[in-house]
Amino acid sequence: MPELRARLRVGAERPGGISGYLLDALYEEVAFLAFHFHWPRSEVLELEHSERRRWVAEISALNARLTEAAG
Repeated sequence: MPELRARLRVGAERPGGISGYLLDALYEEVAFLAFHFHWPRSEVLELEHSERRRWVAEISALNARLTEAAG
């Protein structure tokens, strides 16, 4: 999900923690993690910003490797 990672980088450059974070990017992260891990929204939202981004990166890397292996 390079598109998501690019947006995450943009949101991370803004100061102010969650108030400076793009709301659309937050929705994407929550949907992405909920879809892949079947975690409830409330659980994903309780994660620290950096931990949530790390999980998104790990899942994206796994998906990339699976796609590459499939052909």
